[in-house]
Amino acid sequence: MSSLSTPATGGPEPLLLLLDPAARQTDGESVRIARDVLCGGTDAKVAYPESPSELDRVLSHRGRRRPVVIGSDLAMQRVLQALYRQRELGADPVGMVPVGRSDELVAARALGVPGEPVPAARAVLGGVPRKLDLLVDDGGGVALGKVRISGSGAGRIAGRTGGWRSLWAKLAAAEQGTSLTVEAGRGEHSALLRVEADGRLLADLDQPVRVVEVTLPGGEAIGGVMEIVVRTPGALVRARAATLAVTGRGFGYEADGQPVGPVRDRTWTVHPGAWGLLLPSG
Repeated sequence: MSSLSTPATGGPEPLLLLLDPAARQTDGESVRIARDVLCGGTDAKVAYPESPSELDRVLSHRGRRRPVVIGSDLAMQRVLQALYRQRELGADPVGMVPVGRSDELVAARALGVPGEPVPAARAVLGGVPRKLDLLVDDGGGVALGKVRISGSGAGRIAGRTGGWRSLWAKLAAAEQGTSLTVEAGRGEHSALLRVEADGRLLADLDQPVRVVEVTLPGGEAIGGVMEIVVRTPGALVRARAATLAVTGRGFGYEADGQPVGPVRDRTWTVHPGAWGLLLPSG
């Protein structure tokens, strides 16, 4: 890991820029532009953590610097997950400059982060923090906005890595003993799952389930609940809850589009206003 600093210029808070290794490969020019704008606007330290343990160390020694992710939704996931593990998630607002393929930046767009490097960097320097809910699971993972379980992903392994191109993702999955290649297909297959929302039974193991979709509502208000849709061959059930528990023989799922699993059971809980994201003022 290498780092550098620029002199303080006054005004915006000092920053810790966290560059996803995959972002430099995907769009090095956007990374350079974002880094130059941010370093030119305030005291900024640039770090290139190449493993989850190195990311933990960099964050734990950041002092009063605000973390800024330059990379994909997955890179932001990893940073929030590390901050949550360190019990530092709500200590400072987090900034983001999205860099990656379009399908790797879905959550960033949904949260209102500007898509181009210069506006995104300016939002970090002069924007305002917005409190947001977070989905946290009992395996230590987090999701910014959406979780999806599909019947065709239950217990199946595909021969590809999909969007898991980030080195952080590969190393984090190795630490957790999970596979990078769980197929979360969108076909019409069904799986036997027990689905409970705040203790209310939405589906049981004797009822095939095609899809379970979980979404954190957008908007300015802190909801504290997730929106749940369960699709079966003959019905569609909707619910709002603070917790969701799913049990099955083995199922994979997507967290903000990133594959996880297979697992036999998982519980998600909404943490209201758990983190702050720097967004354009007004």
